[in-house]
Amino acid sequence: MAGFGASLISGIFGALLPIFYQDYLGLAAGWIALASGIYAVWNAINDPLFGYISDSTRSRLGRRIPYMRFTAPFLALTFILVWFAPPSGGQLTIFWWMLISMVLYDGCYTIIGLAYSALLPEVTESDQERNSLQISSSLFGMFGMLLGFIIPDLFRPKAGTSPSLLPLQMSMIVVAVVCAVFIIITTYVVKERREFYEGDKPLPLGKALKTSLPSRSFQILVAQNFMSILVSSLVVGSVFYLADYLVPVPTMVLLACIFVPLLIGIPLTTVLRARLGVVGAQQLLLLTAGVGLLLIVVAPPPMIPVCLALAGLGLAGPQTLTNVLFAQVIDENEIRSGVRHEGAFFGINALVTKPAQSIAIALSPFILALTHFVTRDQNGGQIFLNQPASALLGIRIIVGLIPGLAMLLGALILHWFPLRGRHLEEMQRRVLIMHANKHERLDNPR
Repeated sequence: MAGFGASLISGIFGALLPIFYQDYLGLAAGWIALASGIYAVWNAINDPLFGYISDSTRSRLGRRIPYMRFTAPFLALTFILVWFAPPSGGQLTIFWWMLISMVLYDGCYTIIGLAYSALLPEVTESDQERNSLQISSSLFGMFGMLLGFIIPDLFRPKAGTSPSLLPLQMSMIVVAVVCAVFIIITTYVVKERREFYEGDKPLPLGKALKTSLPSRSFQILVAQNFMSILVSSLVVGSVFYLADYLVPVPTMVLLACIFVPLLIGIPLTTVLRARLGVVGAQQLLLLTAGVGLLLIVVAPPPMIPVCLALAGLGLAGPQTLTNVLFAQVIDENEIRSGVRHEGAFFGINALVTKPAQSIAIALSPFILALTHFVTRDQNGGQIFLNQPASALLGIRIIVGLIPGLAMLLGALILHWFPLRGRHLEEMQRRVLIMHANKHERLDNPR
């Protein structure tokens, strides 16, 4: 339920934000880029900070649950604010509204997202069980992300309809409230393991960073994850552009082409992991997505849905297996430090990877501006269907060329990931012994 709620909100944010501020409100690409840059700096600060605070928290509810429960209402409020920028306020007013609402929203989403991500490695030490749990989380998350496309598409202004933003804004209020309730309900069901939030002593900030940053496994995985986040942000933020200007099919068809193969691919990761290992399965799926995305650059418009389907199948890897790899990295670090600090790892990961979202937000408007894309604002509030060939190429570059190359690079980077084979088996055996000892000390303190 928490995965569904968080994915629905983040899916709408990623898919709707670029077209909402550039195409509907007419905010210039330069202002969007400036807001994205400041937003990236804020991301660089808040993720490690909130991750460390979460690791250091000791309460009767645990280290993660309190932050999810009590931040959820503020996530709903700040998400609503993003979509209520005054359309007639002028460029500077809209810029400040976009920037402040994004920063507030991201702060709340970061707190909840870090706590949620940190729960998976704590629940079980088994790669098989982690994969199964992540499949459940991913399937509900995909359903939320799919609705994140469908709901805005049902209520956003389209060609031949009223340009009013009120129906879209009202739908965003309903979404925010429902998602917050789902996250809160989860916190009353999930329980944390006492040996970690009562038995482990928090590490000082300096030591937590010192044990996390030098990890070769962590560095390689973060580099690969940066590519995956960049890809998902570019593709998600471009689907409406594809449907409106390039592919002669409804948005729902394009969404089905991505999400149906993705939903098939998520449980398929269990089979691939059993045959190839977690790393091998991830590399194969990254290559599959990369090929599918690159084909979009040259495919005729009727074939683009097929390319999206191939990419959707490959995206099951980043969606499902990345967190399993992070759990392995955290296990490896626990052997070195004696303490689990998932929050620090996911916080530092976000420090590096979340700027990929800002890059995607800033990159799309600039490429469209350079390729002479005509916005609705420039066309008197109506969609301009006869875009120049250069603008159509710009859309292909955003959704195909750049993310395709990023996926292939991510697969190559994982070639140097060290946690595999006998080394991985020995590390997992030692972790099980360590956890058994921690549980024993908690039940029988001296």
